[in-house]
Amino acid sequence: MLELGCGAAQWSISLAGLGARPVGLDLSPRQLEHARRAMADAGVEFPLVEASAEEVPLRDGSFDIVFCDHGAFNFADPRRLVPECSRLLRRGGLLAFSMPSPILDIFWNEQREEVDERPQNDYFELRRFEGDEGVNFQLPYGEWIRLFNANDLAIEDLIELRPAPDAKTSYDLVTLEWARRLPAEHIWKARKRPD
Repeated sequence: MLELGCGAAQWSISLAGLGARPVGLDLSPRQLEHARRAMADAGVEFPLVEASAEEVPLRDGSFDIVFCDHGAFNFADPRRLVPECSRLLRRGGLLAFSMPSPILDIFWNEQREEVDERPQNDYFELRRFEGDEGVNFQLPYGEWIRLFNANDLAIEDLIELRPAPDAKTSYDLVTLEWARRLPAEHIWKARKRPD
């Protein structure tokens, strides 16, 4: 399995402890140094690759699973990232990733760099947001679906996350009340079509 934008590789470390054979990829050498220390502390070892998720220096069809918890799917251009994920997956392989929803980005106030109570952006123009922290990418839902289909990926699910009524949070991007009304994050699951 390949974790894109692995950061300190917490997911890969946990999965390696359960017997998985992960590879962690991140563009940041500093994040990969954190990952190496965390791997040593956990007593696990697996390859770490310093590269862009838009141009992964690994063979076609190398993985049964490509996944990402935010990371690369926030910061890489999906029109380059999705074809790269498809290239890396074996037939029948799973692509799973979480990221902010287009709905959150409709309400994103670029000047204040926070979510507003009223729409701020044109849904059909969602593409690229630039701020002090870097660049984020987003697409309208129809474009995501067409991008998956064009790259031989069949959508299995789109999970729009909604906190339970009794949930507590330390999440600071949106309030708990906001996330109860509108999905701030979602998880896509798509599978590379068999031959």
